[in-house]
Amino acid sequence: MTIIVKAPAKINLVLDATAKRPDGYHDVHMVMTTVDLADRLELTELPSGEIRMNAQHAYVPNDERNLAYKAAAVLKERFNIRSGVEIYLEKHIPVAAGLAGGSSDAAATLRGLNELWKLDLTLEQLAEIGAEVGSDVPFCVMGGTAIATGRGEQLEKLVSPPPCWVVLAKPTIGVSTADVYGALDLTTAERPDVEAMIQAVKAQDFNGICDALGNVLESVTLPMHPEVEQIKAFMTSCGAEGVLMSGSGPTVFALTEHENRAQRLYNGLRGFCNEVYVVRLLGENH
Repeated sequence: MTIIVKAPAKINLVLDATAKRPDGYHDVHMVMTTVDLADRLELTELPSGEIRMNAQHAYVPNDERNLAYKAAAVLKERFNIRSGVEIYLEKHIPVAAGLAGGSSDAAATLRGLNELWKLDLTLEQLAEIGAEVGSDVPFCVMGGTAIATGRGEQLEKLVSPPPCWVVLAKPTIGVSTADVYGALDLTTAERPDVEAMIQAVKAQDFNGICDALGNVLESVTLPMHPEVEQIKAFMTSCGAEGVLMSGSGPTVFALTEHENRAQRLYNGLRGFCNEVYVVRLLGENH
């Protein structure tokens, strides 16, 4: 039996880190939402009991370093499942991009295996298991739009933002999330107004959302990688209503209500960025 699952990317509309925790992570306060750019996973039951990862991508590991593999291993052990699974992963979300591609693959694996192995777990139960795999996995299990606190695993559902176009551009660099958080200085970094974003989303105020976009991690990534700053400046000069780096970067996204503006951004960015996408906000659950 084979199950096919989609794993959508996420963007952070606002991301603040409030304090460093004893476990080395940071407490965060952010609003995340899903976009219509997704990996595709095929999960096929194996009688042998092994977990086999088949990712068709040079930079994606096929062993326990892959979060989808890790998610399958955690679920298999937790519920003492005898059968195994082959996970075929078709990658569309850029790797190491600040779009939670790996976390979304893990979340899709949990949702798919819940069906394949007939576990009848709720999304909340799957999200709890997902927290053992990675901080963004619970959000990716739930999908939609949410306020996230703690390490990112404590979620409060939020209405979806008004529909708009999202232009994503990833420069040809990878950024380590751990390195970015490690270099973050909360005493000097400019902190975004998370509450303003929450109110703007609730009010369905597109301009308010664009005004409230903010990411404390830009204070680390932008000085390290000037090309990220260049992409932001270019998007703004093309008339994008809102521009922000997602997660720890290096992907930058632009929000616009106008399809022709999104297309113009896409055409202009293709000049100095290989990975450029025009997608829509998904906002809702999968």
